[in-house]
Amino acid sequence: MAGRDPVGKIKTSNAIYPIIIGLAVVGYMFYKDFNPEVFSVMDFSIKVILWLIVAFLFMFFRDFCYIIRLRVLSNNELSWIKACHIIMLWEFTSAITPSAVGGTSVAIVYVHKEGISVGRSSAIVMLTSFFDELYFIIMFPLIVLVVGQSNLFDLHNLTEHSFAVGLMTIALIGYSLKLVYTIILSYGLFINPRGLKWMLLRIFKIRFLRRWYRSVNNIGTDIILSSKEIKKRGFGFWVKSVAATFLSWSSRYLVANAIIFAFFGYGDQLLLFARQLVMWIMMLIMPTPGGSGFAEYIFTVFCGDLIPVTPDLQNAAATLTAVVWRMVTYYPYLVIGAIIFPRWVNTHFSRRAFPSKKRKKK
Repeated sequence: MAGRDPVGKIKTSNAIYPIIIGLAVVGYMFYKDFNPEVFSVMDFSIKVILWLIVAFLFMFFRDFCYIIRLRVLSNNELSWIKACHIIMLWEFTSAITPSAVGGTSVAIVYVHKEGISVGRSSAIVMLTSFFDELYFIIMFPLIVLVVGQSNLFDLHNLTEHSFAVGLMTIALIGYSLKLVYTIILSYGLFINPRGLKWMLLRIFKIRFLRRWYRSVNNIGTDIILSSKEIKKRGFGFWVKSVAATFLSWSSRYLVANAIIFAFFGYGDQLLLFARQLVMWIMMLIMPTPGGSGFAEYIFTVFCGDLIPVTPDLQNAAATLTAVVWRMVTYYPYLVIGAIIFPRWVNTHFSRRAFPSKKRKKK
């Protein structure tokens, strides 16, 4: 039934909420910390335009890698246009839902409606989730090893030590959730999919979890179907998928590097890249749509000290950078999604999704 279709719960009007939350937080930060003298140290030469173009190119390349991965996962059965539509719709859904929910819950529908069977659509989405989580599982400990825990969380700053410890705790909680999820998903996809489904159903028979029993049953079925699809894949498939995942996520994090370099010059680029990865892990447990509000705030307090300006201007510089950063990495998906989502729904669901209230009598 159409009413049960998860796409029916997505509304373009929901895009207004993250915008309001983000603007409210940014407005408060401007009111609290803005210093007009920051404009005197900002570079407004041609270099700014060039590096802002580079920032947008990083986001374009990130989406391009996502599209390539989607085509690899579908054995190139998805055309470039269809894969692009799916990625934009997926990002739009992620932008208007909490980070912990994301767009994965409806992504299977997006893929299926573009001509892929339900079983293979489940496999594509499950593998996409697996590759994304694998990136964080591997990169987080590597980043800590390379840049050092104290530098990563600014633990050497004794005046902000307790706050830094709090950020580290949030990051570790987020990483632990991702690790547990990846282990469970790996067990289901590669070892014992039916056993995992049985275990999940047993758990969700508990009284206070019973309301999610049907959803968990569907997830278990998706894992079984995905596991069957995975067994058909060759070595080249895994190499291409992992490479596309690594390049796409890394390209996303380089956006902030390009923006800071555009306005303020060279800073600690590696540490900035590392902190963005950790910041994304923190956003996992934030309840706001797309991490709106929290993303702007945490960027200023977690990455602000890496902007090469004097201490009295760091808060103002960080707030300005956070605004530009979100304008490049977040708000475009709200706009693009709000444009293509209604058209896509009308094309792929037509009268079944939006039945007429009045029917002509025969």
